[in-house]
Amino acid sequence: MGCHDSGGFVSGTSISRLQRFGPWAVITGASDGIGRALAVEAAAGGLNLVLVARRAGPLDALAADLQRCHGIRCQVVPLDLGRPDAMPRLAAATADLEVGLLVAAAGFGSAGPLLEQSPDDEVGMVAVNCTAVLEQCLHFGARMAPRRRGGVVLLSSVVAFHGTPWSANYAASKAYVQSLAEGLRREWAGHGVDVIACAPGPVASGFAQRAGMTMAQTVRPEVVARQTLAALGRQGTVRPGALSKLLGWSLAAAPRPLRVAIMGRIMRGMAGRPGSVA
Repeated sequence: MGCHDSGGFVSGTSISRLQRFGPWAVITGASDGIGRALAVEAAAGGLNLVLVARRAGPLDALAADLQRCHGIRCQVVPLDLGRPDAMPRLAAATADLEVGLLVAAAGFGSAGPLLEQSPDDEVGMVAVNCTAVLEQCLHFGARMAPRRRGGVVLLSSVVAFHGTPWSANYAASKAYVQSLAEGLRREWAGHGVDVIACAPGPVASGFAQRAGMTMAQTVRPEVVARQTLAALGRQGTVRPGALSKLLGWSLAAAPRPLRVAIMGRIMRGMAGRPGSVA
């Protein structure tokens, strides 16, 4: 496998921006999509990585590639973050590391009427998208605050700012993440810990396939990663991609019920269910 083009952290100034958080970054969801792209950017920025995802194979391959290309250290931790024992296992695996950056990129979604979804999958989505993110923030935040330095990246979404029919549970889970990031950013500023929410629109990754969605006007994961880490410490929410920015600007002044209706129409189309929103 060839070395990745980071597309971002190549100058000494940019590298020092990441390294000021500490020598290690924990990145969940690192096997593909945005999580993988963030791992590539963080490695190019000089950070050692703890790579977390369910599948060991892709993590091992990525770790070998990043170590060879960037001369960093990598630790692979295969975990299903929806399991109750996931956080204790992650805590044990990182106990001896000075983790200065947490990137909580693991998550999944669904598209279509809620009552047509698997109840186990929908409850599991909340476990991964919300509960696991909170546990990571509690654990690593408590380790960063006494050192008075650190960074936290939470993966929100363009659907996090209002209810979204035909993806109601996923949107609700991302609303939790968005609100958590906004609150923690101000709360932890006094501890020297920067927090940012990344709220992209459709991304060209495996996410859409798992969610059963058809996406157009996608943004590449590398763009999301680059813009997010560049904005960390400078703003509270970043909206990578043209569609995310457009929806943010165009819907900002609309009444909330209208925003819900518009997002429902968009999501219904992505879920392959043409027609107007009732």
